[in-house]
Amino acid sequence: MSVLSFPERGPWGDPKWRGNCSGYIYKSLFEQLRPKVFVDPMCGSGTSIEVAREMHIEAYGLDLHQGHNILRDSILLAVGKPADLCLSHPPYGDMVVYSGEVWGTPHADDLSRCNSEDDFHEKLHIALLNQRDATKPGGYYGTIIGDKRSKGTYVSYQAEAIARMPASELAAVLIKHQHNVMSNSRSYPGMKLPRVSHEFILLWRRPEVITSFLSDLAGMAKQQSARLTSTWKALVRTVLVSLGGQASLSQIYEKVAKNAPERLAANPHWQAKVRQTLNQNQSFFAPIERGVWSLAS
Repeated sequence: MSVLSFPERGPWGDPKWRGNCSGYIYKSLFEQLRPKVFVDPMCGSGTSIEVAREMHIEAYGLDLHQGHNILRDSILLAVGKPADLCLSHPPYGDMVVYSGEVWGTPHADDLSRCNSEDDFHEKLHIALLNQRDATKPGGYYGTIIGDKRSKGTYVSYQAEAIARMPASELAAVLIKHQHNVMSNSRSYPGMKLPRVSHEFILLWRRPEVITSFLSDLAGMAKQQSARLTSTWKALVRTVLVSLGGQASLSQIYEKVAKNAPERLAANPHWQAKVRQTLNQNQSFFAPIERGVWSLAS
């Protein structure tokens, strides 16, 4: 089943630990994936580890509050063997702050204490790459993550994680229904959109043939570059459509500047990028005369 819903958390772990995941979720995943070695590098109160051991699965739990820093310490070296399944349940941004509130004192590498959403996305990416490295060829790695809406902005942690990891390795996206969360008891006057009542379980499968780490990074960089190129192509195409299907470069520049200021801020050579996009995609764009372009027929 790709939709999981368990109203009860079960007898595993510490029920007072904020953000605890139902043990039945782990039980369902273990029954489906049948790992022999399981690692949870953000085990919190230990729910996943208790479920795994009850099912006679060799299980290892690590966590920042136990001294393991997923941003600095190798999971593989800490465990001593690769996992069939390496699954994390990180904080959902600053929705629940852990170090200094749920446990211990504030820690700079606590994912619930990131400086910004971009900082969180980058650190979760590092954590997932660490998990990937700790997974045996053909094994699964992944995360349980929820999106959030804050001050009118919807932040999709799962979409960003999928975009940053190798597309060819994505194996499954499961929907997990949220139960007994604090937000269900609160009222949000003026909110027209439905409240977020689901989370995601993202699973990637590490390839049977492992290439070098530098090769893996190069592949991910190429994937991100292709996404950026595709975004520029879509942007220029949309601009031409809005200008009636044909326009001069100066008209295109003006429209881009008005509608995509964030792209300009990120790329001071954006006009050259527009020209490159037009010239390198002539199945989409056609030169009419010098400095004038149209949509290709």
